[in-house]
Amino acid sequence: MERILFGDNQFFAVNHISDEKSRAQAIKFKDDSAILKVLDDAMAAGINTFMCTTHDRIANICEVIRNNPEKYKDFKIYPCMPYAHKYANAVTELGIVGTLKQYVPGNFFGSLFKGGVAFVNKDFISIMELLVDAEMKMFKGVNTPVIFLQNVITDLLLGLGMNELLIAFAKHVEKKYNAEAGFITMNLPKLLPVLEEGGVKNPIICASINKVNFRMSGGKPLYEEILKQGRCRVIAMQVLGGGAIPPKEALEYVAKLPNVESILFGASSKQNIQNTVDTITYYDKQKVLNE
Repeated sequence: MERILFGDNQFFAVNHISDEKSRAQAIKFKDDSAILKVLDDAMAAGINTFMCTTHDRIANICEVIRNNPEKYKDFKIYPCMPYAHKYANAVTELGIVGTLKQYVPGNFFGSLFKGGVAFVNKDFISIMELLVDAEMKMFKGVNTPVIFLQNVITDLLLGLGMNELLIAFAKHVEKKYNAEAGFITMNLPKLLPVLEEGGVKNPIICASINKVNFRMSGGKPLYEEILKQGRCRVIAMQVLGGGAIPPKEALEYVAKLPNVESILFGASSKQNIQNTVDTITYYDKQKVLNE
């Protein structure tokens, strides 16, 4: 994985600091061309990996990438699924049956109503695989070397003790898409041993890593201890602590931690992208000099 990954929160009005900024971002990125311009700015700054949800508008971005193979030949996308809001909105508009018809393959839909709840209980893993396949359709022909399970599902399965589904997800994306599985979580200390016990070697885990303990279940000292052990490939997200830490201070803390393979961030402007890249690069060089 690359050291710096570019995220998509800013494109879809997700802002941990203020609702006002969220509304401003929604207006700014109402057209796909605005998203593509920022992605081009990220590429110009040396970032070639876009980590994004399976929001419906990402399908349009993928279409542009497919139609410009030379321009995006080194560009990678890390899909993160499911995009929960998409399904919630669909249920509101279409109802549960309508949502199933829209997002779930036909053979499964027919089997569901023949077997009812008994069918669902019979094979959760098959259902999971079908849903992953439905989410991955928009990425056909795009380089997706890592496919992530969103924290809303990762942590739900973890809390319910349904560990076999986490392992099955890893096996499915490897077999079907020749990709590695990634897991987004708010509880790195609890997830890591589950993946290790399930045979996922050196797992890719994206977790909140920041100076103020923001969304770090188990506590910052435990995270720092796990990082020292080097048992997994960690992507640090929410490094600004929801806006509580100045960017330079936040990036210095994360960049100096051991065994953080990648840092994920989002930005709306070319200047902010370049500043973030320059700051991470600076502290990476300082770390090497001090070792």
